[in-house]
Parts: sequence; C-alpha cells; structure tokens
Amino acid sequence: MLPYKRSQRLNILLREEIADIIPKRVKDPRFGFVTVTEVSLSDDLKIAYVYVSVFKREEQELTLEILNSAKGAIRSEVAKRVRSKYVPQLEFRIDVSIDQGFKIDKLLKEIKEKGPAEEADE
Repeated sequence: MLPYKRSQRLNILLREEIADIIPKRVKDPRFGFVTVTEVSLSDDLKIAYVYVSVFKREEQELTLEILNSAKGAIRSEVAKRVRSKYVPQLEFRIDVSIDQGFKIDKLLKEIKEKGPAEEADE
C-alpha cells in the first residue's frame, strides 16, 4: 500500500503538470513570472485549488484574471497529460503563506536584535 492517499499523489502530479503548462499555454504579454506553489484538491476531487506566487506584488490581481481566463485551456492540457477518470475544475488563488513566512522571519529577527538584556527588563 502506498504511504499517501490518492488525493495527495494527485495534488503533487497536478502541481507539476500545471507548473509546466502555464508558461507554455498562457501567452498574454501582461503575464509576469508565476510559480505554482501548491495544489489542493477538494475531498470529492472535483475542484483543484491552485495556489500561485507572483513575483511582483502589484501584478497579483492581473495575474489571477489572466490565469482564470485561461483555466479552460490549462485544464484541457492537464486532461491530455494526466490519466484520471475525472479532471478537476481549476480555481487559481494567490499563495499568502510566503508573505506570512516573511512576517514571521521579520519578527524573529526583531526578537534576536532585542537581545536577552532587554527581554529581562520587561
């Protein structure tokens, strides 16, 4: 028996395939640098939430619009590449975990810079 359930294996496969398809199929000149960070399938495997990271923060909304307008073409290409009875609908979302990681890192640096002497005073 495999150590992962089917949806987890499909998440990984979809992430790899979508990350490969996007630069080849999305030909909009306004489209910037995008990284597919994660794919999360719904429990019934009908919807795939595709989390993307956009290099320039000001281009996030435009990138989501472009990806959502091209999701039909991306889904059809996924159907050609992935052997599955059903190919899920794609929902693109911005991955906020990277921003949260930066905030945590910044807070940890501030704590480190304060030093133990200032913490004892409080």
